[in-house]
Amino acid sequence: MRDDTATRQFNLADLFEVVVDTVPDRLALVAGPDRLTYGQLDERSNRFAHHLEDAGIATGAHVGILAFNRTEWAEAMIGCFKARVVPVNLNFRYVAPELRYVIENADLEALVYESSLAPLVAESLDTGPTGAGPTGAGPGHGAIHLLVIGDASDPAPSLAGAVPYEEALATASPARDFGPRSPEDIYVLYTGGTTGMPKGVLWRQEDIFFAAMGGGGWGSEPIQDAEELAGRINPDDTGRVVMLVVAPLMHGNAQWVMWNAFMMGGTAVIYVDHRFDPHSLLRLISDEGVVSVGLVGDAMARPLADALADAEPGTYDTSTLVVIGSGGAMLSSTVKEELKRELPSILVMDSFGSSESGAQGSVAQGASGPRFEMRADTTVLDDELKPLAPGDGRIGRLARTGRIPIGYYKDPVKTTATFPTDADGVRWSVPGDLATIEPDGTITLHGRGSASINSGGEKVFPEEVEAAVKSHPDVYDAIVVGVPDERFGERVAVVVHPKVPSAPPTLEAIQDHCRTHIAGYKIPRQLLLVEEIPLTAAGKPDSKAAKALF
Repeated sequence: MRDDTATRQFNLADLFEVVVDTVPDRLALVAGPDRLTYGQLDERSNRFAHHLEDAGIATGAHVGILAFNRTEWAEAMIGCFKARVVPVNLNFRYVAPELRYVIENADLEALVYESSLAPLVAESLDTGPTGAGPTGAGPGHGAIHLLVIGDASDPAPSLAGAVPYEEALATASPARDFGPRSPEDIYVLYTGGTTGMPKGVLWRQEDIFFAAMGGGGWGSEPIQDAEELAGRINPDDTGRVVMLVVAPLMHGNAQWVMWNAFMMGGTAVIYVDHRFDPHSLLRLISDEGVVSVGLVGDAMARPLADALADAEPGTYDTSTLVVIGSGGAMLSSTVKEELKRELPSILVMDSFGSSESGAQGSVAQGASGPRFEMRADTTVLDDELKPLAPGDGRIGRLARTGRIPIGYYKDPVKTTATFPTDADGVRWSVPGDLATIEPDGTITLHGRGSASINSGGEKVFPEEVEAAVKSHPDVYDAIVVGVPDERFGERVAVVVHPKVPSAPPTLEAIQDHCRTHIAGYKIPRQLLLVEEIPLTAAGKPDSKAAKALF
């Protein structure tokens, strides 16, 4: 039994419980019709944790979560940490072979899934004889323990042996009587697989807390012990921070926004619609008094700006809104200007980070492009893993040291490549972003080396071209890719969603516009008009899908 007088660790469950004990009656989570205080969220997470223990899921086991945004996603994640098991994020847009791969690669011993996704789960698992439980990829490839999240339209278990989620919680203990935990307990993020099959990035929980969840408060000195977190929380409910989580929780950016809210004793408002609707988003901002919104690039920000421009004055109350941030994809200068025009008093900012590095920095004040003010542990390395000097003009690889991941799950080769150790014994996270260090110490990003376009020997970074194309007045959104070219190897091609479908921009018009912004060899040579830019499940532009359109 856990001794609650024992010193808590830099462990996400311990830290969450510090917050619970500080503000138990404060609203912690809003997801659709569900509203849970910290005390209620804690109790339901305790029940989930005890159910796992009662089902024989041992410390260190992996538990998959396959669901759209909803209350149970947060409960299951927190409950896993309480039971010292590892929650694994699963993409609800996977097809069966992809889901099967991750289930096997992650060695899942339990799977929590939403009832609407049961057909995908059934196809991804070997269900065996009728009435037998599904087999999967746990130790010895034994049966996977299934928990199904039902809803009003489909409340019943949909696979043999699946335990209804609410039944599991109802029959489990609500007590917080767990054993001691460790800062070494694992937090994992499976990447989206944009550069191959999905990979599980392994973090120590202490490291992810400081690298991506505030470490006790952004802009403040990191806390020195877990109990100190209580002193960072405003006991006055009027000072409560309300953060709107828009992206799917199976995406790291969304998880970090939610956990930042929790670590400040704030309220995480989870966007539960299955499709992005800017008016629904604005209603949430208005109804819940949202202070901060986390978006993913222009795909979310531009419709939001348009909805604000089209709405009658007074339709939405945005008086509480202080920050609109973007993580995972940059906002174009055009969209930033549109947001500032509609909401002149708010701060619009881009944040930079990745599954392999955590939150690293934000766009420099006044920067018109991808120039970031990074944390002190971030620099740019040359091919010999030596930091570049500010202002030398060379392109290197963005890197972070200090609190970085352990590596990739079951992939020592990629671990060594992405997390190398230099000649001085310093270990780095080098995911592959190319960058230069400016004379003032800020860092300009050029994009992933693997995504750059080689046209006639010249390297073209898609993000730079996209910024130029998006500034054209007739362009609503755009994504740039390289397509095969007999003469130059690759040529620059652009997929454009026009502002007015009946009057789209021509290739010549886009080329003339781009000539005033970028060098001639970077100008798009091919144009494809679409009604919608293809996006990943996380809301990022999907370059693979865009390339396939050509």
